[in-house]
Amino acid sequence: MTLIKWLLFCLALVCQCVCAQHVPIELSEVIVSDAQLKNFTNSQSVATLNDSVIQKNSASLATVLNYNSVVYFKENGLGMVASPSFRGTSAAQTAVIWNGINVNSQLLGQTDFNTITTRSFNSIAVRAGGGSTIYGSGAIGGSIHLNNEIAFKEHILSTLQANFGSFNTFGWNYDLKISNKKMVAQINVARMASDNDYDYLKSDFKNENGQFYNTTYSANFGYKINKNNVIKSYHQVFDGQRHFSLASPSDTKTKYKDFNTRSLTEWSSIFNRFVSKVKLAYTTEKFQYFEDINNGNYNYGKVKSIIAKYDLTYQLFDKLKFNTVLDFTQNDGSGSGIVSKKRQIASFNFALSHHVSEHWQYELGIRKETTNNYENPFLFVVGSNIKIAKFYRLKINFSRNFRIPTFNDLYWEGAGNPDLKPESAYQGEIGNIFTLGDCSFTTTFYHINLRDMIRWIPGNGGLFSPQNTNKVSVFGFETLFHWHKKIRTNRIEWNATYAYTNSKNTEIDKQLIYVPYHKLTNSIGYAFRQFELQCQHLFNGKVFTQTDNNPDKVVKDYSIFNLIFDYNFDKNETYKLGFSVLNVLNKKYESIANRPMPGVNFNISLTLKF
Repeated sequence: MTLIKWLLFCLALVCQCVCAQHVPIELSEVIVSDAQLKNFTNSQSVATLNDSVIQKNSASLATVLNYNSVVYFKENGLGMVASPSFRGTSAAQTAVIWNGINVNSQLLGQTDFNTITTRSFNSIAVRAGGGSTIYGSGAIGGSIHLNNEIAFKEHILSTLQANFGSFNTFGWNYDLKISNKKMVAQINVARMASDNDYDYLKSDFKNENGQFYNTTYSANFGYKINKNNVIKSYHQVFDGQRHFSLASPSDTKTKYKDFNTRSLTEWSSIFNRFVSKVKLAYTTEKFQYFEDINNGNYNYGKVKSIIAKYDLTYQLFDKLKFNTVLDFTQNDGSGSGIVSKKRQIASFNFALSHHVSEHWQYELGIRKETTNNYENPFLFVVGSNIKIAKFYRLKINFSRNFRIPTFNDLYWEGAGNPDLKPESAYQGEIGNIFTLGDCSFTTTFYHINLRDMIRWIPGNGGLFSPQNTNKVSVFGFETLFHWHKKIRTNRIEWNATYAYTNSKNTEIDKQLIYVPYHKLTNSIGYAFRQFELQCQHLFNGKVFTQTDNNPDKVVKDYSIFNLIFDYNFDKNETYKLGFSVLNVLNKKYESIANRPMPGVNFNISLTLKF
């Protein structure tokens, strides 16, 4: 109730300020909902993957990030469950932000990155480090931002892309954008299906029961009421089914259905130096798990979430911004093994960004949440961005972040633990950015001290239940490299990332399972007139599969190379033909023990714009 009273007080205060101001300021032509990513994260590393990178890669978010970022992924086979590890943390400690809204599963606390299709997004941002003061639970290792831009300009474009590949893989994507200076409409439909029955290299077996399909529907709209008021709405539906690959031919065949929806409406207003945003969101997640596909019995879980936000930014001077966000979230969950529960969370966060000069800016932020289920820690962030020389910038950031227990952790029937505390982490980092002509180089050193980690461990009678147990210490560094050159009609571009991660359970001084010490990616592209060629390289170091770091129980390191060819039949890219050779060296590898990935395979695509 205290936060609700604060909300009413702030709304009343804003109304008084609005009435007192009459200086007209127009909204910008291009509007994004995740403004905090741009305005209040200048002391941390943010890598943005633009539309061209998204279109060249597979439609799966897991594949795009695996080959273009420092985030490590483990997959239960191609197209199966894909879980990230960002800066040596767990999958539930990476937040996925959809147009400014945290959409991690309330049941599992994480996102399966193979259930997100990238084709409907204008850009994807990879934000390294703690972000809980802005984005809430889960933003410990980092956050992934899926953004749709609303652009008020005269524009009509339809794009149709069809893909055909090995293992009877077929996909298509239709995208329609219609806009003028007053209204915007964006429609996208993406479909992917595959038998996924690839042969296991150096084996007589193949990937059985691995078939999958999914369809994503997206619709975004914008309406400019006047020069100071805009209404935007974003909608997305994901409908998918996967048959889980068998670990051995004698296993029972299973399958899993996902049905997720997201809707967000936002009203943005500008009054002199105030920017006011009211956001209302409704999301649902539902799964059905069939332990035996030969009968109709299944387990299920579902959560309905309502999110209300009031976001107020005040620009005191040209270089000084204050931001206050009041947030209320209600989760209503139920399922086969979950006690039906409602959870209500209210939060308040405040952020400040001050560009003192061209050479120095600093940021501050605080957040406090309240709920009846558990005690939440006080969160904070402080950071600075300093231009030391024309070619060198220094970034410093220190923060406290957290992850709340999931519905499964709290309410699983017969095993849930209502006394769990949120996971809490302190994190510090120092980033160095060098820019020399056509080349940029960033390296960031960090340390994370995580406590009250939630693990399901056996208790009396061997029954597993969640407990606050381990303390984890993570230190490492990340490197981002970019170089490009244009010589007449020749264009060359090189992007590379490297991550060293030492993530240990401090109680036993052992590396966490499925966290590699080393990950490296390279992407080298060459373009001549209408022809483009890109070579991708991914190296993952070995990972331990047991907590005692038994050297005989590891997933070996591997290097994978892909080749991607594109040819534009005209300068406007009206007709474009693409051809990809994946795992071109036919390397035998797996990212999870006993879950082989495919050998060399092919994909051809045709893109039409009209």
